[in-house]
Amino acid sequence: SHLSYEENVALTKRVVEYAHDHGVVVEGELGRLEGVEDEVQVAEGEGSYTDPAQVQDFVTRTGVDSLAIAIGTAHGVYRKTPELRIDRLDEITAVCERPLVLHGGSGTPDDQMQNAIHHGITKINIYSDVVGAMNKGLKDKLNAMENPATWPFLVFADARSMMKEVARNKLRIFGSAGRL
Repeated sequence: SHLSYEENVALTKRVVEYAHDHGVVVEGELGRLEGVEDEVQVAEGEGSYTDPAQVQDFVTRTGVDSLAIAIGTAHGVYRKTPELRIDRLDEITAVCERPLVLHGGSGTPDDQMQNAIHHGITKINIYSDVVGAMNKGLKDKLNAMENPATWPFLVFADARSMMKEVARNKLRIFGSAGRL
């Protein structure tokens, strides 16, 4: 998302060609989500929605298997509650036959996530919710520990349990529980 459109197309196409030669699927991203992901930081107000007019060209030229789009979410932890642009999602769904992905699902209200799924989103990234649960579990356990030489698998047990519960809850909310 930090590259120009043409640079994004060229790089994504190279990745897709290599990955497909090795039996790996590729998720491309079109639009700029605010927040931080890896070394890329997009400041508040500098993000941009996915342009529906570019979607078919991007998918055709790159050959991506799924497409992450920008419709109002952000990477990382929100400063304010996002408002998803379902109208923009509908425009994208109308021109794209590939599975659509939503990055920045953590902290997005459940009703908005359910609405986005109803309008075509097939995958939602919730990394911040899951890692937040892990960090809380670790913090609570470490603060309660009397023996600093406790085996790591015992230290991480509560964190793993909390991460699983977040994932299970999201699967229920997203309507994916029990589905293959």
